[in-house]
Amino acid sequence: MTTSDIEESELRAIIEGERLTPCFQPIVDVARQCVHGYEALIRGPEGSRLHSPLALFEMAIQSGLLVELDLLCRRLAIAAFVRLGLPGRLFLNVMPLTIVERDFSEGLTLGYLRDHGLAPNRVVIELTEHLPITDYVLMRQAVEHYRDMGFQVALDDLGAGHSSLRHWAELRPDFVKLDRHFISGIDQDPDKRQFLRSILDVSRSLGCQLIAEGVETAEEYRSLWELDRSLSLLQGYYFARPSQTPSRDIGRSLPVGASARHGLVRSAHTIMKSLAPIEPQMPVLELSGRFRGEPGLRCVAVVENDRPVGVVRRSEFLTLFTNPYSHALFAKRLVRDMCDSRFAVAVDETPLTLLSQQLTDSADVPQEDFVIVDGEGRYRGMGNIVDLLREITAIQVRQARHANPLTGLPGNLMINETLSEWLEHGKVFTAVYCDLDNFKAYNDAYGYARGDRVILALAQLLDEQVGKTGFIGHIGGDDFMLLLDDAGWEARCHRILTAFGAMAPDFYDAEDRRAGGVRVESRQGRVTFYPFVSLSLAARPVSDGRGCDVLAISEDLSELKQQAKRQAGNSLFIERRCRH
Repeated sequence: MTTSDIEESELRAIIEGERLTPCFQPIVDVARQCVHGYEALIRGPEGSRLHSPLALFEMAIQSGLLVELDLLCRRLAIAAFVRLGLPGRLFLNVMPLTIVERDFSEGLTLGYLRDHGLAPNRVVIELTEHLPITDYVLMRQAVEHYRDMGFQVALDDLGAGHSSLRHWAELRPDFVKLDRHFISGIDQDPDKRQFLRSILDVSRSLGCQLIAEGVETAEEYRSLWELDRSLSLLQGYYFARPSQTPSRDIGRSLPVGASARHGLVRSAHTIMKSLAPIEPQMPVLELSGRFRGEPGLRCVAVVENDRPVGVVRRSEFLTLFTNPYSHALFAKRLVRDMCDSRFAVAVDETPLTLLSQQLTDSADVPQEDFVIVDGEGRYRGMGNIVDLLREITAIQVRQARHANPLTGLPGNLMINETLSEWLEHGKVFTAVYCDLDNFKAYNDAYGYARGDRVILALAQLLDEQVGKTGFIGHIGGDDFMLLLDDAGWEARCHRILTAFGAMAPDFYDAEDRRAGGVRVESRQGRVTFYPFVSLSLAARPVSDGRGCDVLAISEDLSELKQQAKRQAGNSLFIERRCRH
């Protein structure tokens, strides 16, 4: 018997004896900090060549046993999932061939679920390809059949093997799992981040959730999280490896005390490419060979004792070799004789917006490529102005997407992110909740168009007073949030109250100004007098954000706001109790 015959015989024995072991890898919802579900993975017998799922399914395809193997894997995974009492959804790998051959007509998966008491709405059919899809009409019918039974559908490994954008467009899955190739090293590859942004835009337009597979490092996780908070479903070794007895809780989140440069603020590290530098003693002809061998290499740093001392730019360097005497001229020259000591440098923790300003201000230095160093001036990598502009544009687009449509100020998502960031970094600041009094009565008397003018005027006033180092967000309606990080925050609040008190009468018609307010009739026909709109500020100082969380701050401010609104007129209520 050939090796193939032996392995086919072994596979038949494995299927007949059901000698397969289901393992489960969690899919993590990092926004909610919980397990969203588990992907069921299968392993053959220990010590066998068919222990590997790849070898197992390759042999099944060769021997015509793919359908039998796939159905057995499904049944065993459902039984183990229920036996372990795992939370969330079960992601079942299913071969499209199996769907159209037997399961579509016989309803086998639904039968397995009934046998074990698992509801279909907790199961996601994950279409995994070992063979290409050839009949899209039949596949669409099968997918809709599954949905009619209560299942959801996922497309596995987008961008790998046979899986393509056509599958996405034809089948309209509920989830799409992005192949790990696009996640690996994404923290150091701006092109991958740009690609992922495009895929996220497609997923949003199709009403589909994206799952990033293959997250293996804290840096990849951070890069994905800061790229777009809507990308919250992640899977990979960083969180957990496949296991027969997987954890029900997230074992890994952002490490405590993580460096700020990898945190929520996008910094120069975000666009850094880890390019190997060269030494001043390198022969010029050796560098010429590197440039010719790496067509994408635009600029290389010259580093001595870990410190950058110059750069060599591709375009300028190769110009030197345009005549037949170049080889003789530069045969004995070293890089230190040719490098340019005029180059821009960025510290890896520098926020991108500040970096852009710094590069703009250094007009006498070529800016297309710049060197990135750590806080002590040691070489880390290279940055490019195109990547910088792309990242800044992405930040602006994201901020616009989550801004309040009336004022254009950051909305709730950006407020929570900024507050989280300040708390994480242990900043000393004061959170101030701003709320208008008697504003509903004003709207009832004058209409929403004039009410919007009041909100816009308040937003402009707050923006003028907060200053460059503070933060202002629009929670919604007539509610705003300020984060003030200077010692003069209390005086700043009083200036806001004084200025608003002076402008409030101008919002009213002359007759109501003379009366000091408006009379509004309720639905019950009762007329009530309401004085001018006024502003209530509730301030919660934070002496050290570490140990606090956004929810606790929000709850404190909600309580303080009620205290502030009990005071008539424009008022400031300050939390005086000793807290972090």
